[in-house]
Amino acid sequence: MGSFIELNDTLQITTDQGFPADLLSLQKHRAKPIKMEQVQNQIFEFTNKPGARIFQLAPVRCFLVHNLDGKWLYWGKILILEQTIQGETAEARTTAGKYKIIEIYDPIYQEQITRHESSPGLSYFS
Repeated sequence: MGSFIELNDTLQITTDQGFPADLLSLQKHRAKPIKMEQVQNQIFEFTNKPGARIFQLAPVRCFLVHNLDGKWLYWGKILILEQTIQGETAEARTTAGKYKIIEIYDPIYQEQITRHESSPGLSYFS
């Protein structure tokens, strides 16, 4: 009998899973870049991430990606503070946790890294 656990350095989540879309809006960010002071020291939660996943734990950074209808938009770097895996079967397992944002990308760099790091066809800008 085996077990499958995915190791991730990227937290790619939807708004429903816990992406702070009320604070991080691309339209607002391009008009007036969001500063770290606006999110500093806030703890955010994510839930219902499908599968058993282990994210890099603080002090190692992870990337924060907003999943917008299947397209990826990179926002910056985070530290994972907590994570929990739940579910009795592999198909029912989900991962949840807490994170804090430690860097927000400048809008120009945000577009560059999104284009460069997203898998083919998944970039928000493609």
